[in-house]
Amino acid sequence: MEFDAVIIGSGQAGSPLALALARHGWKVALVERSHLGGTCINTGCTPTKTLVHRAEVAHYARNGARWGVSTREVSVELPKIIAQKDALIQSRREGQQKGIDQLPNLRLYRGSARFVGPHELSVGTETLNSRRIFINTGARPSIPPIPGLESVAYLTNETILDLKILPKHLIVIGGGYIGLEFGQMFARFGSDVTIVQSREQILPREDPEVAKELQRALEAEGIKFLLNAKTKSLAKRGAAIIAETALANDGSPARLEGTHVLVATGRSPNTDDLDLHKAGIQTDKRGFVSVNDKLETTAEGVWALGDMKGGPAFTHISYNDYQIVFANLIDGKNLSIKDRIVPYCAFTDPELGRVGMTEKEARAAGIPLKIGKTPTTQVARAVERDETAGLMKLIVDARNDRILGATVLSSNGGELVQILYALMLGDLPYTLLKGAVYIHPTLAEGFFFLMDAVKPVEPPALAAD
Repeated sequence: MEFDAVIIGSGQAGSPLALALARHGWKVALVERSHLGGTCINTGCTPTKTLVHRAEVAHYARNGARWGVSTREVSVELPKIIAQKDALIQSRREGQQKGIDQLPNLRLYRGSARFVGPHELSVGTETLNSRRIFINTGARPSIPPIPGLESVAYLTNETILDLKILPKHLIVIGGGYIGLEFGQMFARFGSDVTIVQSREQILPREDPEVAKELQRALEAEGIKFLLNAKTKSLAKRGAAIIAETALANDGSPARLEGTHVLVATGRSPNTDDLDLHKAGIQTDKRGFVSVNDKLETTAEGVWALGDMKGGPAFTHISYNDYQIVFANLIDGKNLSIKDRIVPYCAFTDPELGRVGMTEKEARAAGIPLKIGKTPTTQVARAVERDETAGLMKLIVDARNDRILGATVLSSNGGELVQILYALMLGDLPYTLLKGAVYIHPTLAEGFFFLMDAVKPVEPPALAAD
């Protein structure tokens, strides 16, 4: 059957693109082999942030005495929380289905798509043809080759969402964003948590002092860390799981005993069963689809959107991919991802709101810099809330006072960093906020101290010849 567009995957690029093109009058096919909504609705943002919130409620209830509020013994009803999460997911899926049903020129195919030619796909017994094909198949948890892993009924960020029995001791393999969010979540639910990280710091992409400050905050809640450690093997011993690890610097062993293991060691693209080679679509060695600045693949008339193309793996980036493609195709724009500024947030507590370059990246680029840092302890609102873990950091181009990057590690850090992101979008100097009037007392008032702290720094040392 011939279509104006075929879209593979109903994630946060695929679904809005299908709806928008259909409303524009195109005849559209949307192919989905699982649930509507992709990662965000089913195993990502919607369920995880629901659970993060419930864990926050448990944290406040359990620690009420810290703020002078007496509470009785706190117990977490995990099955009830999971039921709330499932109900929310189902409502989002039904909302997507309702939108599709309202458009007669949008046809939903249930099944797996495979390329049989440059502009031809098979879905079950059906053959779909189109001059324009969009791939939005997302990614899945990467599973490392750890001896014994398959024998311990390990969890991933997807399967842990259905866990209805609270782990006594959760071992998290991986100290990235996913591992930290789930680690803190289950610590607040009541589990003992140990995070095993193969690198010298958690969140290796972030600047060291930011990672250390977040680690201190998590350790204050009882979370244990084993850094620079490789998980050598896993084994089941009765009801226990034994993790044998070795420190990278000297190989000294360390044994952990837990009841559950969460593997949080990255993501792999869902591209291996698409038969991309039959359409002339190239991938890198990990399977991520190669695209140009307009999100076009190496096959003419085929675009790749969202996580499966590599790069920043965030729902809002997937949605922005849709915005770029639609604007270029329908509105005659000439947008690209080349200069896209990417804000993101790790939903720990304190939240890690980030945008743009880190200090490490800016120094590596050889840019003359101004840098400002201020601890959250200077922010009146944070002090009044007795939630002062964190810091704010600004990286500025010393040549023109434009913001290159920003970090806000604090309560509501993800909300706050977007104020600085707005300056970056407008190509405005950081000094615009230097003399601003801030509502007192708010967390944003911390920018008053942050702007004052910005000073020139020594240029990076030149590499020896």
